[in-house]
Amino acid sequence: MLGARKVLTLQVDREGKPQYDAIVQQGRREGQRVQSQFKDLVPLSEREDVRDRNRSIERPSEEQVSSTAESTRKALEAIVHGKVKTAQPKNVSRTSSNISYLRYTPASQNADGKKQRIIQMTEVVEDPLEPPRHMFKKVPNGPPSPPPPVLRSPPRKVTAQEQKEWMIPPCISNWKNNKGYTIPLDKRLAASGRGMQDVHVNDNFAQFSEALNLADRHAREEVRQRNLMQQKIAAQEKAAREESLRMLAQRARDERAGFSASSSSRDRLSNERSVQSASLTAYGSSESDEEDDEEEVAQRNKLREERRREREREMRMSNMGKEQRARVFAKEQNRDISEKVALGLAKPTMSKESMTDARLFNREALSSTFGDDDSYNVYDKPLFQGSSAAAAIYSRPGSGGGADDMYGGGTESGIRDELQHDRFGLGARKGFSGAQSQEPRSGPVQFEKDTNDPFSIDKFLDDAKRGVKRQAEEP
Repeated sequence: MLGARKVLTLQVDREGKPQYDAIVQQGRREGQRVQSQFKDLVPLSEREDVRDRNRSIERPSEEQVSSTAESTRKALEAIVHGKVKTAQPKNVSRTSSNISYLRYTPASQNADGKKQRIIQMTEVVEDPLEPPRHMFKKVPNGPPSPPPPVLRSPPRKVTAQEQKEWMIPPCISNWKNNKGYTIPLDKRLAASGRGMQDVHVNDNFAQFSEALNLADRHAREEVRQRNLMQQKIAAQEKAAREESLRMLAQRARDERAGFSASSSSRDRLSNERSVQSASLTAYGSSESDEEDDEEEVAQRNKLREERRREREREMRMSNMGKEQRARVFAKEQNRDISEKVALGLAKPTMSKESMTDARLFNREALSSTFGDDDSYNVYDKPLFQGSSAAAAIYSRPGSGGGADDMYGGGTESGIRDELQHDRFGLGARKGFSGAQSQEPRSGPVQFEKDTNDPFSIDKFLDDAKRGVKRQAEEP
């Protein structure tokens, strides 16, 4: 037990071991169980010091259960009825029923000589609507539990090496310097942290670059060899094609001349075939004789088609009229240079030094006073001056007789016959009423300027009238 000096007496168990749980059980009421040992945490089913009969908890009897329940019910009903009655003013309990009498004997005798007296004890009547007299206040939280202890090594003095290792350089921005400080380069490099990393370049990068260079060189060599081979093959094919075309043209000229191919032409054809076969074998061709025959047949058919188109063109040209033939000739003469290049008709200059047009050397430059003010000519010369196509385009239609054959010979009887045989009234279109007879033109129609108003006086008067009218209309 706790003595006057707050010192616990040492207690031992049956085995003579001290009972330290007395420290925990001090200040507890009697019968309160305190778990002060490790075995109290072990379940009863697993403890070895507890017998089986002690493990089964004894239950109360039916009578004890019923009596306890009845007493609990009555106590709760009394509390509830008391609360309800106090809330209702008509059910306020009378003080007479709760009066009690006490005999009081004072400890000291007074001068009045009264030794004993009887005191009447009654309950003070309370107003049920009176607010509570006691205010509930929130008690502030007490101090928390002390923090757990942290085990630390004893402090020791920091060396200069450790201070240097723990030194963190200040943050130096590469974009901002609001204060305008002058920062040395070594400090800036130290802040960036570049010197803290070791750069190791892998050897595979050099090997990869070398492999790429070798592959590029090898590919370029292959492309060069391939281009050379293709040029050789193209040259051989071109030579064989030119030889075959030359022989075919010679044979066509012979056939057109009217006699059959001579033995020399046969020899040439045989030589041509031998050249073609040799050229084919030169660049590695392995075709059979049937394929060679098919190629020869295709070439002959192509030549026949070209000759047929040439004959048709000559026939169309022979059936053309003078105007249409002149247009064709003019079109061929004025053919675009790009079309001539496509057809192989352009003649490029052999000299690379002359880069100017020699046709402009004999021309005079236009003077600043080109043409008269009164002239209406925009060009310095006619469009088709000295051209053979212009004479064919602007010549009057008809055969050798000219207009005499078209208009009945120009005689009165001939013209009358033409009008009688004019079924659809086309004679009215052959001339203009009131038109004077003029000489036939050899070029385009040329107009003469009206000379009625050479000084533009009428135009000046008209402009003046319109200006006066506009001024009069303005407010």
